Amino acid sequence: QVLLVESGGGSVQAGGSLKLSCAASGLIFERYGMGWFRQAPGKEREGVSYITWTSDTTYYEDSVKGRFTISRDNAKNTVYLQMNSLNADDTAMYYCAARLLYGGRWYETSQYEYWGQGTQVTVSS
Repeated sequence: QVLLVESGGGSVQAGGSLKLSCAASGLIFERYGMGWFRQAPGKEREGVSYITWTSDTTYYEDSVKGRFTISRDNAKNTVYLQMNSLNADDTAMYYCAARLLYGGRWYETSQYEYWGQGTQVTVSS
């Protein structure tokens, strides 16, 4: 059974930071590209960031470039999302996801085989 478990969410004031973690089990982690998505109330789930299985390539949604950093530790089966300079627009449920596919449109939810349950991030202004 594949499990992706997110942690690290919470409430923070604008300008603050949070670091999300996603611990994976039940899959060969180093074979999967890992993505972070978010979904705000009334909005579609959107891709935030993505990292390849070798960590050689990362992608970011335009609004988080320069503020968020994705990383992974294959020895710990964990992917991280460091979020700095948070603002109210970052408020959402954050999900991690895993996909075997290499290339393509990392930001499309249909590209991913496995999903976590999410962790809530709330930024107050």
